[in-house]
Amino acid sequence: MRVLRRRPAWQRRTSDQFRHPAQVIATGFGLAVAVGTALLSLPVATRSGEPAGPVDALFTATSAVCVTGLVTVDTGSYWSGFGQAVILLLIQAGGLGIMTLATLFTVLLSRRLGLRARFLAQAETKSLDLTDVRGVVRRIVLFSLASEAVVAVVLTTRFATAYEEPFGRALYDGVFHAVSAFNNAGFSTRADSLMGYVTDPWICLTVTAAVVLGGLGFPVVFELARTWRRPAVWSVMTRLTVVLTAGLLVIGTLVLLLTEYSNPRTLGPLDAPEKWQAALFASAMTRTAGFNSLDIGALRPESLLASDVLMFIGGGSAGTAGGIKVTTFGLLAYVLWSEMRGERHVHVGNRQIPASNQRQALAIALLGVGAVVTATFLLLAITPYRLDVVLFEVVSAFGTVGLSTGITGSLPPEADLLLVVLMFAGRIGPLTLASALALRDRTRRYELPEERTIVG
Repeated sequence: MRVLRRRPAWQRRTSDQFRHPAQVIATGFGLAVAVGTALLSLPVATRSGEPAGPVDALFTATSAVCVTGLVTVDTGSYWSGFGQAVILLLIQAGGLGIMTLATLFTVLLSRRLGLRARFLAQAETKSLDLTDVRGVVRRIVLFSLASEAVVAVVLTTRFATAYEEPFGRALYDGVFHAVSAFNNAGFSTRADSLMGYVTDPWICLTVTAAVVLGGLGFPVVFELARTWRRPAVWSVMTRLTVVLTAGLLVIGTLVLLLTEYSNPRTLGPLDAPEKWQAALFASAMTRTAGFNSLDIGALRPESLLASDVLMFIGGGSAGTAGGIKVTTFGLLAYVLWSEMRGERHVHVGNRQIPASNQRQALAIALLGVGAVVTATFLLLAITPYRLDVVLFEVVSAFGTVGLSTGITGSLPPEADLLLVVLMFAGRIGPLTLASALALRDRTRRYELPEERTIVG
């Protein structure tokens, strides 16, 4: 008779831990950051030939994998061609998702996809149909590459014709900015980002379109492609994402236009159409791309605060944008509206939202607020900068935005490490990170008596 031996407890815990998709995703992104840090630490990665500092390499790798765009050193002048290629690959990998790429490779090599791999891919791609994960992954990759190719063609043509760049340089800049824009990364080979093109609609509007498209989320784009003429049949996620993305884009444009209209350091010198274009670009970049055509450090305090709100909300739940996501914000708004009306259930359109979704949205929002408040307090304690500037930097890191008032490069190492943690947590999601740190799910096998308490 064959006797089956029970595995030791530590082996069971380890096995259970890595069966959870959230834990594997967190581990995958961590490994990508580690590999990126190692590559950027090589002497060949810098123009000077000297190895980059460990903090600079770690910060840049994390910012690239988490598609943030914050930098401690200038991308174009500090990193060599090899270093910039590493950054570009990290952006692409982070945008598509480590699990999405791993699933694609599994499909290509074996033509078979196990159940566990399907669950991992679903957790990263936010696919709503588990049986079609293979098709979803293929469409994600093809759609991403096709979108980046179209944007790269437009930018390359503009750089080569309007600014007389050599074709090779124009092609490189076009591809780099296309990948960075679609993946909402915000990395630029220009020291001033896109400030030199603030009046150029071909560049600014093309980058804006790429940022919005990438930030909508792949399931939303696929559903819109099928049902864009029938809004009544849209899913709750698509409805919330499209309506709130458009609404926040318009609101952000109007607020920035009003607050910066006469600012001589931002919109003041531009004519009326250019003001609208620059305000639209600035509003779209808070969704969370990180490019800037205006001097962020010259924005008025009210503009910084409005940008903080937009960056914290972020973009679509399954896109390349960060933040707590527009669906989270939208669900909480519906919860508040239902509570004010005295309704027991929350409805969005002709659908009822389950209580588990409501708790998840609340948990994500509160964890985000807690992370931002804690990091802001710590940065205020270790840096000499004022509150509005520090808060902007923290929200930009947590929302994986990449916009900065210009203080990132002058922060002490401990502040840089704090921003690294924020970027990592913001990319994989506060709730995903929390569940990844838990060894296993715990189910309560009994219920306690209810007792109401005074709220408010």
